[in-house]
Amino acid sequence: MMRNVLHLKAPGNWINDPNGFIYYKGKYHLFYQHFPYAPVWGTMHWGHAVSEDLVHWEHQGIALFPTKEYDQNGVFSGSALEVDGKLYLYYSAVKYLEAESENIHMAKNGKFETSQALVISEDAVHFDNWKEKMQIIPVNHDDAQAHAVHTRDPKVWKEGDTYYMALGSTFREETGRLVIYTSKDGIHWDFANQMLDGRFGKILECPDIFRVGDDWVFEGSAMYIGDPEEGYESHAICAPAVFEPGKCELSISGECTYMDYGMDLYAPQTNLDKDGRRVMIGWMRMPQAVKEKNGMEWNGMMCQPRVIDVENGHIFFRVHPEVRAYFNQETPIPEKLDYSRPFCLKMNLEEGEILNIGGYRIWMENGAVHTDRSIVFAGMKSCSLIGKSPDVSGRCELEIFVDKNLIEIFINDGEFVISHVVYGLGECMELSCSSGKKILFLRHGGDEEM
Repeated sequence: MMRNVLHLKAPGNWINDPNGFIYYKGKYHLFYQHFPYAPVWGTMHWGHAVSEDLVHWEHQGIALFPTKEYDQNGVFSGSALEVDGKLYLYYSAVKYLEAESENIHMAKNGKFETSQALVISEDAVHFDNWKEKMQIIPVNHDDAQAHAVHTRDPKVWKEGDTYYMALGSTFREETGRLVIYTSKDGIHWDFANQMLDGRFGKILECPDIFRVGDDWVFEGSAMYIGDPEEGYESHAICAPAVFEPGKCELSISGECTYMDYGMDLYAPQTNLDKDGRRVMIGWMRMPQAVKEKNGMEWNGMMCQPRVIDVENGHIFFRVHPEVRAYFNQETPIPEKLDYSRPFCLKMNLEEGEILNIGGYRIWMENGAVHTDRSIVFAGMKSCSLIGKSPDVSGRCELEIFVDKNLIEIFINDGEFVISHVVYGLGECMELSCSSGKKILFLRHGGDEEM
């Protein structure tokens, strides 16, 4: 089986949204949207990977694939929950009303319908796509409640004796809508409530509602909130919130902010780790495939796991303790950097200083962290080349994780994060700070198979 360290990557061809992220029977399971036939978006399957520490991932192959009339054109995003020792996998089932004649993996004129479905596994090893699937929420044609096309991405959790399902939706493709269903057994569901909010964009995807201590947090992916001339139009957002389970009412109690200021991260999903921390993993969008020396092409990877905390109304995304423990050896900076294995850098960045990592530049200007990936982005102009954090109030402690195709910058212990997909990293081998300041270089002490 293929293995990845730190970042789960496509095992070939295409991946996007993380699905079914859960700690179950002693292992972390992460499913993901997967098109196994080409490094492009297509008819979705669920790929499957497992980990014991959120750092080392082993691909398990395809878990779910289309078999039913209602999911014939894709097993789309969803979540996982343990119920009576079994693993319940909730997903959005897609059926095209008409397919493109030259590419059956695309709906003609965007005509399709979406319902919600469930697969039950006894052990998270065996998945019966033929007998254990069931459609649990049919296509909702009631415009007052949902949208027949754009109602998707079930996130399911349990509070007390009630199961809750949050779905992303839209009102007439004009305003993003959150839809909530409830159930007493996790199988039979009733419409409970909805929330329309312009901050959700025109269509809301991948909603997530959860507690962190005494605080509620809302996360979602809002479509069409960005400027297409500056990069992606759709972005992952989060906000402090108040959720009343009895009424299924959600209110945003603070400002909606970006979850990552590199603007590549999308479709995040959270769950609890083995110690009860709320952990997020998200998809890093890649505008073109990576072609390896052996000819294999792949497109799509996940960010490293991030612990969510709330302090004074601000949502932090911190480095997970397992990740910090992995980068356990301080060494001198090598003369020739090896980008085939991830490493970590630590430093305090001051106004005017510039850090160069193989052509990727980070600097402090007017109290904010700025980044520039133009040298290591293969000339592509479809995404923003520049990143910028909000004001960090003069303090700027950086933890920077460098992988061959991804750089993640944690500012002030996760107060803000900037993550960027990169290409051609290492063609410029320099690692330096303009002021000559010492950079702490950390790597794993062992020599592991990637």
